[in-house]
Amino acid sequence: MPVRFKRTIALPASFRPGDILAFHRRDAQELAERVSGTALQKGLLWDATPACLSLRFAAATAEAELTIDGDASSASEADFERMLHRMLGLTQDVETFESCHRGHAQLGPLISRQPGLRVPLTATPFEALTWAVTGQQISVGAAVSLRRRLIMAAGLRHSSGLLCYPDASQVASLTVDALRQAGFSMSKAHTLLCLSQQVAAGGLPLAEWQMGIPASEIREALLAVRGVGPWTIDYALLRGFGWLDGSLHGDAAVRRQLQALLASPEKLGPQQARDWLAQFSPWRALVAAHLWAMHA
Repeated sequence: MPVRFKRTIALPASFRPGDILAFHRRDAQELAERVSGTALQKGLLWDATPACLSLRFAAATAEAELTIDGDASSASEADFERMLHRMLGLTQDVETFESCHRGHAQLGPLISRQPGLRVPLTATPFEALTWAVTGQQISVGAAVSLRRRLIMAAGLRHSSGLLCYPDASQVASLTVDALRQAGFSMSKAHTLLCLSQQVAAGGLPLAEWQMGIPASEIREALLAVRGVGPWTIDYALLRGFGWLDGSLHGDAAVRRQLQALLASPEKLGPQQARDWLAQFSPWRALVAAHLWAMHA
């Protein structure tokens, strides 16, 4: 029999459900996520078991249900609630950020146009880390296509019909040839397998890292993996752990939007973007999210 958890989450008045829905609407083929109106369904693995997360937004609440196929004896409702708060960005103190920087000459008007902006997170840090590797140096559209093909290669389906994003053990069981056939470059295939094998073996304990290990320690461990660089780490820390101080100056879209914000006639280089973002620590990644959203 399926196991079901249900939760009603109170949302702050400034909450922006459209940001959450847009993040999960990236793939128009909707093989693993479906967005309809104010509702989301997402296929995922819960303790290696196919599950479906259903979210429906109302005026001041999010109604959430997790339906797990088969045995879920180790499933925890408290873990489910923590996942929801992370995914919805409710652990992010955006009010303090906005209070501190609303008067900034360039950023202030952007904050005023986008009040309450939070960064949507993935269901697990592993999903964020593999998404960051997938998106290295390619367009979002190309990355979404690769992500879809990775999900299809794993072939894990929930009883709802949705495919589930694989966990580390599932990706580690794939071969380089399978990932190459899915469209990954040789270097990305090796990086994905290396990361997955280390996560599955406990060498990269992502679940434990969620409990509050300093970001500097996570960074050091991930930098030791070939094919993982500063941008990949900062993006994974943002989307997987909700760490808001990564300097995403290496992100082309951040630099492009910052050029527009500053009305600069010339393209900005990584060092120029890094220098400008530095004034907003410990909120640099949240500033990057505002830049991403400014013309959305």
